[in-house]
Amino acid sequence: MKRTFSITRKSREILLNYLNNYSLEQLNKIPEGFNNNLYWNIAHVVVSQQRLVYALSGKPEEMLVSDELVKSYMKGTRPMRDVTAEEVTELKKLLFTTIDKTEEDYNNGMFEHFKEYTTEFGYTLHSVEEGMEFNNYHEGVHLGSMLGIRKFV
Repeated sequence: MKRTFSITRKSREILLNYLNNYSLEQLNKIPEGFNNNLYWNIAHVVVSQQRLVYALSGKPEEMLVSDELVKSYMKGTRPMRDVTAEEVTELKKLLFTTIDKTEEDYNNGMFEHFKEYTTEFGYTLHSVEEGMEFNNYHEGVHLGSMLGIRKFV
C-alpha cells in the first residue's frame, strides 16, 4: 500500500499545480462541450476517495470532507455556482490531509470491513486496498478530463 499512497500523493501534487497556477476565473470556467470545470474535477476526486474508503468501510462519519462538499461534488453532480478563493484554499489543504489521514487510518487497521462495490466502469471492489488502487485510476481519468478543459480556459 505504500506504493499506492505514493501514487495518490503524486496525483495530488499535479492537481495542486492546477489550483496554484490557474486563476479563479479559469478554475470556474466550464468550456463549451464540457459538463464541469477544473475545480469540480479536483473536488470530485477528493470526495470520491473519501467515499471509496470511508463510506464503503462503514465509517462515513470519519470522512474529512463535509456533507456539503459531498453533495456538491459526488458522482452525478455538476458545478452549480462559482467557487470562492477561500474554497480553493480549503481544497488545497484537503488534497493532502485526506490522504495523510487515510494512510494513518489504514495503518491503524480502521478499514476491516468493506462493502463490495461495483464501479460505473464495471469493476468490482472487494477491499479497501482495491478501493485505493481504483481511486488512483479514477484520479487519472479526471486528470485526463482536466487536460482537455485546460485548453479552453
